[in-house]
Amino acid sequence: MASWFYASEGKQQGPFPEGQFRDLVAQGVVRPDTLVWTEGMAGWQKAAEIPGLVGGGGAPPMMPAGGPPMMGAGGYAGGGSGGSLAVDFGILEFTWRTLVLVIGSCFIIPVPWLFVWYTNWIVPCFKVPGRPNLSFTGSAMTLVPWFFGFIGLAIALSFVGSEILSNLLFVVQIVLYWLLIKWMIANLASNGQPLGLSFTGSVWAYIGWNLLFAISIITIIGWAWVAAAQMRWFCRNIEGTRREIVFTGSGLDILWRGIVAAILCSLIIPIPWVYRWIMNWFASQTVLAPRGSVAA
Repeated sequence: MASWFYASEGKQQGPFPEGQFRDLVAQGVVRPDTLVWTEGMAGWQKAAEIPGLVGGGGAPPMMPAGGPPMMGAGGYAGGGSGGSLAVDFGILEFTWRTLVLVIGSCFIIPVPWLFVWYTNWIVPCFKVPGRPNLSFTGSAMTLVPWFFGFIGLAIALSFVGSEILSNLLFVVQIVLYWLLIKWMIANLASNGQPLGLSFTGSVWAYIGWNLLFAISIITIIGWAWVAAAQMRWFCRNIEGTRREIVFTGSGLDILWRGIVAAILCSLIIPIPWVYRWIMNWFASQTVLAPRGSVAA
């Protein structure tokens, strides 16, 4: 059954099952000039422009196929704006889930399943303009050969005791993180439908950024600017969207927040609140912008 969305005061409302949505039409909540959207429509349209939706009649015909609309603070599909991401989760739920993840990971074997379980929870906490009901569809079995292969390699190299091989293991670990990022992005879905996203950043660039970040720590404060630049690179290399993904935060923003977070986390108890605060900020600085509107 189709799910419907409507716009009210610049915000997306929904999804609503068709029966409930028609009740909103009958009650006057959704008026003829209200912007609405459902799967199969090319973009947001006024309710009056959809045959059969306002004023009786049967179910409206399906519109030409198209992806979900991008919706921001000042516009909808076809408009000039996209909007920023947002994230929110309950402190209590975050705390017990994180403790389960950390404690369970000490036993090594459950790590792939715990990671997917945790990801299945955290992904829907992110709110993306025009992409309702975000979810993760990846399977833990995909991670099993990567994870246990790395564990086996680490154990084998520990018996060799070579400094060169230890450095090689570090590079292998970075490559596995790169593969993890590609896998996670490829398995994002909205309303149960794959988003068709992909991460196109090269493995060599990813290794370079991580090495640069490690070196920048020596400068005490330079790591924050490297982190901001790496985030911009990361966002630029996510393909499959009708909008550009842009990170707008600066190195100074990251630096002072990092210092505050480190001080508060040393007190242990504030950690969940600090984590949510940091994630909220990073999400708010990740913006969906019209393609071509951002200088290279």
